Amino acid sequence: MAKGILGRKVGMTQVFDENGRLIPVTVIEVSPNVVLQKKNVVTDGYEAVQLGFMDKRAKLANKPETAHFTKANTTPKRYVKEIRLSGMSEYEVGQEVKCDIFAAGDYVDVTGTSKGKGYQGNIKRHNFHTAANSHGSKYHRGVGSMGVIAPNRIRKGKPMPGRMGHETVTLQNLVIVRSDVENHLLLVKGNVPGPNKSLVIIKNAVKKQN
Repeated sequence: MAKGILGRKVGMTQVFDENGRLIPVTVIEVSPNVVLQKKNVVTDGYEAVQLGFMDKRAKLANKPETAHFTKANTTPKRYVKEIRLSGMSEYEVGQEVKCDIFAAGDYVDVTGTSKGKGYQGNIKRHNFHTAANSHGSKYHRGVGSMGVIAPNRIRKGKPMPGRMGHETVTLQNLVIVRSDVENHLLLVKGNVPGPNKSLVIIKNAVKKQN
């Protein structure tokens, strides 16, 4: 069965397993999501479930948003995202989705927005080698050759300096170490994309069956 939920990255810590091994984990706050809308192949051309996560003040929601949340009989939500997975049709509008849909040992894919690095050169952005560091060299971290002379232009796809980071990144086959239903927390082994307090989407792994 396809499963998915929205959460917020809290930070990293470490826990011990039953064998006494130290495991680095990322703590993800997964307060109950609310199903705001269902989409199906007949009316929308695809199957998905729209989820709302984290309450926000009513004065921050405009009239169309307020009506949309009222239809699902819930309060305004800060984040609204679609989980486009087949097999989620059993969810109903207004139903709560909690972190108990995942258990310890489940494999998940976590999607988030990576940290922004600003404008960076080729050395950091594309892992280029530096030039010679010998005395007299004044070209250590430059772009390097722009390509052959014949076209008299820079070919498309040439790695160049530019904005780095702040991209949608998905890490696959991460393991759920612990599912704390009482405190609405998921502990995921290893790191997940994005800074603390950022939105992440947790879905069951597409390449590995639980």
